[in-house]
Amino acid sequence: MILLILGLALWAGAHFWKRIAPDHRAGFGDRGKMIVAVASVIAIVLMVVGYRSADCAVYWGRSPAMTGINNLLILFSFYLFAASGKKTRITRWIRHPQLTAVAVWAVAHLLVNGDVPSFVLFGGLLIWALAEMVVLNRAQGARGAYHAPPIKSEWIAIVAAVVLYIVVAGIHAWLGYNPFG
Repeated sequence: MILLILGLALWAGAHFWKRIAPDHRAGFGDRGKMIVAVASVIAIVLMVVGYRSADCAVYWGRSPAMTGINNLLILFSFYLFAASGKKTRITRWIRHPQLTAVAVWAVAHLLVNGDVPSFVLFGGLLIWALAEMVVLNRAQGARGAYHAPPIKSEWIAIVAAVVLYIVVAGIHAWLGYNPFG
């Protein structure tokens, strides 16, 4: 569990660095991006190893209904992430689609994983994503004008979300976690 918590702390720290200490981060220039990238990879490794090795109390498990809701929320979170890159129409209403995608992804995982390591991992990432949105909103101020993207961008985001969903579901199945119950 310690590795999991260290991974979460490193992830949050690396991502908040630019907002909490902007002058310090700016002093590193482009090297700062590399530091955040390396810290993020190390954080993910720590979270995965910590999550897989943790053995704690289980409060609920999967049910067919929650598995179905989970899968729909995961597909939606992948769409939000793709929509961010293509600036699709949903970005008119959702200011931070990537962070919202992380929040939706975390909630989806909490629905089907009712154990303590899941509370720490997915709950921690949910709190991080929500806190990051608050910090970004304060730093950025009011939103700029919205310009509707071409319909092609919508289709690219949808196709990317479905392809990513299939790939991630395949990886989960390969690792022994059947995402379809």
